[in-house]
Amino acid sequence: MRSAILASVLAAAMVAPAAAEDAPAPPLALDGVRIEGLTGAKGKLDDASGGFKVSVPRTDLGVKVAGARVTPPMGLTSWAAFTAVGDHVIVMGDLVLTEDQVNPVMDTAFANALDVTALHNHFFWDWPRVVFMHVGGSGSLETLAGGVGKVLQKIAETSAEPGPVPRSDVSPGRYEIDGEPLEKILGAKGTREGGVFKVVIGRTTQMGGHTVGAAMGVNTWAAFAGSNTNAVVDGDVAVLEGELQGVLRALRAHGIQVVAIHNHMTGEEPRMLFVHYWGVGPPSDLARAVRAALDRTEASAQ
Repeated sequence: MRSAILASVLAAAMVAPAAAEDAPAPPLALDGVRIEGLTGAKGKLDDASGGFKVSVPRTDLGVKVAGARVTPPMGLTSWAAFTAVGDHVIVMGDLVLTEDQVNPVMDTAFANALDVTALHNHFFWDWPRVVFMHVGGSGSLETLAGGVGKVLQKIAETSAEPGPVPRSDVSPGRYEIDGEPLEKILGAKGTREGGVFKVVIGRTTQMGGHTVGAAMGVNTWAAFAGSNTNAVVDGDVAVLEGELQGVLRALRAHGIQVVAIHNHMTGEEPRMLFVHYWGVGPPSDLARAVRAALDRTEASAQ
């Protein structure tokens, strides 16, 4: 009997340290002063959630919507909110940008460990036009707050000196693009209409237990107009959520302007997002850019 009790005590003593080692680490305590220092923005702690939010009102824009003056409290404030999750931090934010700020700011976000999760408008009839880029990330406080600081700095820099707009005098119908080289690059057949050469690559998802695909709008497409030396391309890349960051980075690495990131459906499984883009240059270069984005999706294997 004594030997059985002793064995039980010894077994418990051996298990206890392991159980202690497996215990979850206490959550990080957010250092608001440090966050403000890294981001260069003033913030406030939300006592209920424990999150710390920094804000930068866009007082420089002077936006009017249908003639009405819109001020920062009406939705023209860039912000980023930090919260501790176990031994790391997550950040979510929304950046108020003019059109020519979007892609430089996106590049800065990618270079500083931040993801871009949405890009869309919040208004109609606004002038100057403003769009909203949502960002997120997970990692150390230093990395994420530092990344937000670099993004806010890029916004300030591009507000003072906007970058060049990728202009072109291309007009569909004036020239005819040779579609065969583009088909080889993209690995799909195209069609021609009104001087525009267009390639559509279908994907599928499920809605209400039914398969929906290219004919229902679940597709990646690229439309080219111009000449064999100078063209424009616009289009849409259909992506799964896990493919989004790779596709965005591929487009930007090839100089393509990302102009919108949003959903086209609700309730589908798997969930699909759509990346809209615009590019100017030789058509083969533009096709290679689209191909690079396509290669970051499962559709490239279809």
